[in-house]
Amino acid sequence: MEAMNRLVPVPDTSHANAARREVESVARACGFSDEDVGRAALVALEMATNVARHAGGGHLLLRAVTAEDRKGLELISIDRGPGMADVAHSMSDGVSTYGSAGAGLGAIRRQADEFDIHSQTGPAPGHGTAIYVRLWPGRRAPVEKHALIGSVSVPKPEELVCGDGVAVVHAGSVVSLLVVDGLGHGVAAQQAANAACEVFKKGVVSSPVMAAQRIHAGLRGTRGAAIGVANVDLAASSLTFSGIGNIAGLAAAGGQVRRFVSMNGIAGHTAGQVREFVYPCDGPGLVVILHSDGIGTNWSLDRYPRLAARHPALIAAILYRDGTRGRDDATVLVLRRLP
Repeated sequence: MEAMNRLVPVPDTSHANAARREVESVARACGFSDEDVGRAALVALEMATNVARHAGGGHLLLRAVTAEDRKGLELISIDRGPGMADVAHSMSDGVSTYGSAGAGLGAIRRQADEFDIHSQTGPAPGHGTAIYVRLWPGRRAPVEKHALIGSVSVPKPEELVCGDGVAVVHAGSVVSLLVVDGLGHGVAAQQAANAACEVFKKGVVSSPVMAAQRIHAGLRGTRGAAIGVANVDLAASSLTFSGIGNIAGLAAAGGQVRRFVSMNGIAGHTAGQVREFVYPCDGPGLVVILHSDGIGTNWSLDRYPRLAARHPALIAAILYRDGTRGRDDATVLVLRRLP
């Protein structure tokens, strides 16, 4: 799928220009025109300034993405600030709680080719704001018809590479998802994760248990990894999951939440009986979430009103913001079926 995210800290407004320059660099690497690089720079500066001024600091999650053989740029801001009680009102030009022109959110939305926002107030866990933006060359955003998919993958602090990986394969009405967590962290973990993704993309995706077995065989000679494979049949409203190790996941639809069962072991080294489990996914609002153990397991979608209706990358970013353990690679992969 996409590369890992760069985690860009914005503790105060003095870091906003540094964030802008980093975004400009990635935009140019994506082959953006000068005009599109300018849009990316404006969005980055507004997002960084917003989290610094209104939230007391936060982070930008930055990476290049690919769709329809074109490279785009994804930028997500996350903070734990007070949030916005009325997002629609705050989006209006001229609205500001800081004494500025108040054009920030409106400018971001106008320049973005894809945009979403989630904000939550109050003393309960989960408060803060997250903004999702994607920019595409020539403003030509791809059109998704059946499901949206998003992810966040961030390396352990001080590491330059991520030992987690994600991969997605489409086959008719079935979307196959993989999250892999290479044992440990650093280059050796990254090599194991990359090997698992390559086997997954070349192997049989009609059966998660067969995919898991192929990955297990393909990781011999590597450090090994935890893996979770989910086949989501959007037409049949069912999901089949097979896991080795501690990749966690769930499917939420129609008010029901079903958490996945994974078997003990390390793919590539020791794995007992590899099994797959079938979960019904009927009902509106299907959301599927897989994550590595760099994310804690004590989160609940109920903590975030209306979050399940947001873009999957935004869901992944908020779960990362509130669930990262801060001492390991951390990855969240999310699928949301479109109405």
